[in-house]
Amino acid sequence: MLNRLHDLLRLRTSPAIFFGAAAIIALFVIATITFTEAMDTVFSAASDWLYTNLGWFYIFGVTLFLVFLLYLVASRYGRVKLGPDDEPPEHSGMAWFAMLFAAGIGSILMFWGVAEPVSHFGDPPRGTSLGIEPGTPEAAADAMNFTLYHFTLHHWAIFTLPALCFAYFIHKRNLPPRISSIFQPIMGEKIHGPIGKLIDIVAIIGTVFGLAVSVGLGALQINAGINRLFGIPESAMWQLIIIGVVGGVAMISVGLGLDRGIKRLSNLNILLAVGLLIFVLVSGSTLFVVQGVFESTGRYLMNLPELAFWNDTYADTGWQNSWTVFYWAWTISWAPYVGLFFARISRGRTIRQFIGGVMAGPAVFTLLWFSIFGLSAFNIEFLGDSGIVETVVEEEDIPGALFAFLEHFPATMLVSIIALVLVTIFFITSVDSAALVVDTMANGHEDYNPLGQRLFWALSIAAVTATLLVFSGEGGIGALEQVVVLIGLPFFVFGFFQVYALHRALREDTSDMPLERTRRWKKVLPPEEIARRETDDDDDYDYEDEEAVVEPEAEEEAPVMRDPYAAQRVIGPKGTLAARTGTPHRRRPGLIQPTRQLNHKQRRRNGDE
Repeated sequence: MLNRLHDLLRLRTSPAIFFGAAAIIALFVIATITFTEAMDTVFSAASDWLYTNLGWFYIFGVTLFLVFLLYLVASRYGRVKLGPDDEPPEHSGMAWFAMLFAAGIGSILMFWGVAEPVSHFGDPPRGTSLGIEPGTPEAAADAMNFTLYHFTLHHWAIFTLPALCFAYFIHKRNLPPRISSIFQPIMGEKIHGPIGKLIDIVAIIGTVFGLAVSVGLGALQINAGINRLFGIPESAMWQLIIIGVVGGVAMISVGLGLDRGIKRLSNLNILLAVGLLIFVLVSGSTLFVVQGVFESTGRYLMNLPELAFWNDTYADTGWQNSWTVFYWAWTISWAPYVGLFFARISRGRTIRQFIGGVMAGPAVFTLLWFSIFGLSAFNIEFLGDSGIVETVVEEEDIPGALFAFLEHFPATMLVSIIALVLVTIFFITSVDSAALVVDTMANGHEDYNPLGQRLFWALSIAAVTATLLVFSGEGGIGALEQVVVLIGLPFFVFGFFQVYALHRALREDTSDMPLERTRRWKKVLPPEEIARRETDDDDDYDYEDEEAVVEPEAEEEAPVMRDPYAAQRVIGPKGTLAARTGTPHRRRPGLIQPTRQLNHKQRRRNGDE
């Protein structure tokens, strides 16, 4: 039946995966609109239970993923290339980083760049347990600690793990671009069976819902921006219009494809983003910010081991559930989309280069972004009553934090419009790249596929976003948080299997490293022992058949370092037939071979002395 419907619609995908994921998404949208209160009650109760009982699991899981990735960087597996061993990278370094930036980092920076540090500055996370007062230098320092913890190494480790798994199994083992392919070392050919299809359906649903949360936050921020700039009210109607515009432009970009659509938008956006970052740094308190960047980096690195395992056990304020656990669940839910997109553009790079580019590179840029924006906001607050803390903490207008912040800089209207354009383009690139990736996950290949399939997934993301923002019982950010924390749970469980599967595949596909060779040295004895042995005629002592010396002396030159995997050709003596043909040199009959040099005791025994 599914195959007939698939052929009737002229699709080119896997019917069970495509229609299975589409049906669940459609049922969610219909049920949420029809049974709003009941669905809200179910999601609220389930998310509360998860926060209470499994918050620690999210904290532990992300820290484990980070440690595993650092191990791969330091191990011999870091030299493994994601693709054929002699293939160069597909994209230049700048274009590669621009696409990394736009797909997984840009929307986060724009939404949380000011809101996150200011929220913790006005309401310290550990204020109760450590006695930190809001609005103080101590609150500012702790706010930057948690901001960098949320958005640098741990955050990017969530993206990097599935991305690396995708890159390895797609480019190295040539498996289909699906999350089920990661389980091939465990399941074998069963990845094409019912369990594999179920894994792919869950991955597609999680990706759509994770992107819906991202687009929903973007719609709220765009609505807040046009409200401050043009007086347009913040309402459900305008949020629906924004979602429709973003989805429509994203579909145009989807039709243009990766090189003409996403790549060009990504390059434009990174230039605008860097320009905005430099503007904030130069036009604000530059010296204060530069000093703070170094200090914040040092504090973050010093406190990282504690933050990586902190669970709010003693104070039990519930703060970590609504911030850290939400971030980890949200990030892991759309990590398959980001991961497959990163893998698709990273062919030809080594594992060490990949982790450095996908995790370390964006983490450094994120550190700079949050430090510059956060410290600039702190400085404005220290200089007087700016109203930024009041907007974010008291009024809970997190989407409007960026625009309230830009009101304290010159050319407010122009800069705010540029920021609004940045936010819009970031979310457009997120939707169009997600549509491409989700369609690829459903198809199981990256060859030609009908445009309608990709447009369907863009529409699905827009529909789920509108449902969560407008038609859910709670509405707004609260509804987004409740749903995404539940969707993210299966992906955390998948993460542990991904660690095992990747490590097992690397062990299966790589050979044992050769032993390290060193040059040999002659035996060294004290001078008196050398003299004693030369004059000793006692046959009861059988000295070793090797030449002893007083000063250390090598028997041969140090071995020349070479690539153990490169093919080596044995070449005979220069000018001989063996040299011209590459065959080993053979001894000729009757050739007198040199005799081995004997030591003094053997020569005496033979009567030579």
